[in-house]
Order: sequence, then C-alpha cells, then structure tokens
Amino acid sequence: MDDKATLLHYLRTRRADLLGKVEGLSEYDARRPMTPTGTNLLGLVKHVASVELGYFGETFGRPNGRDLPWYADTAEPDADMWVPANESLQDIIDLHHFSAKRSDETIESLPLDAPGVVPWWSEDKKKVTLHQILVHMCVETARHAGHADIIRELIDGSAGQGPNDPNISGRNSEEWAAHRFSIEQAALEADGHS
Repeated sequence: MDDKATLLHYLRTRRADLLGKVEGLSEYDARRPMTPTGTNLLGLVKHVASVELGYFGETFGRPNGRDLPWYADTAEPDADMWVPANESLQDIIDLHHFSAKRSDETIESLPLDAPGVVPWWSEDKKKVTLHQILVHMCVETARHAGHADIIRELIDGSAGQGPNDPNISGRNSEEWAAHRFSIEQAALEADGHS
C-alpha cells in the first residue's frame, strides 16, 4: 500500500469506529449530553462529518454544495457539536456518509503534495498539502472516536468495537466491578488514603 492508500485506510477505519458508536441507540441516547460540557455521540459524528467536508472540500477548492447551518455566522457557538430535535439520527448518519464520499473523492483525485488553503487557520499555517490534511483528519477522527468510546460505555456499558473485540478482556460484570474497585483502591492509596 502506498502512503495515500495507508492514510485513507486509517481514516476510513476511524470513521467506521466513530459511526459504530451510535448503532442501536435511540434518538435520545444518541444525542443526550454525557459530560458537563454537553459531549454527546451524535454531536461527535456531526462535528467530524462537518469538519471533514471543510478540510477536504473548501481547503482544496472543491465546494460540497451542502448547506451546514450550524456554521453560519448567526449560529450559536458549538452548534456543530450537538443535534437539535429537527435533525434525526438518520440525518446525521446520512451527512457522515455524504462527507466521507465527498472527502474520498478529493483524496483519490489529488496527489499527496496537492496544495490547499485552510481559510480558518492563521495566516502562517493556512497553506497545507493533502498529506497534511489527511494526517490531521486521521488524528481528529481518532480523537473523537476515543471520546465516543467512553460516552458509549457510560450510556450502556458497551466497550470496544463489539462483543468480540480482542482488545477488551472478556470479564463479566462482577469481574469488571472488582477490577474497577482495585483501580480505585490503588488511586486512594497513591493519594495517601488507607
């Protein structure tokens, strides 16, 4: 695999990881805020799909033709990080698929050294290459997929990429509780509690 194919493979894998975190959830569970700052699964999917459209579209002079009202000057701050009731779970999944398809078209049609300009970056950093943006989006998507891992676990206890994920030990609920208790005890002991 060449460098571009390798990066695209990792980006596609991280996209699937992120999208997989909303599978099987209700509209409520997919969008409910799980942290004090409102982090929620569907908002993470919406955000990643939206920024990917910008990075692989506008940056390389390839407008996507899709209106993203959460980026309008009149939109409230962080409007791309949550999903109002009039946008369905399926709407956001469709946006994610649209974004991936459009982004892949850009990636596949341009060489890694293709120049681009990120209009929202500072003057000294805004000139980029496709290679740089591919790395940037792999990191961005992986970061948010990690957030999604934790949020999904908080919602229903699901961990990893499904029940047969080899990276998650096969503990039952009692064993997980004992494991968590051991970690808590170590933290208390390290902090000087007996």
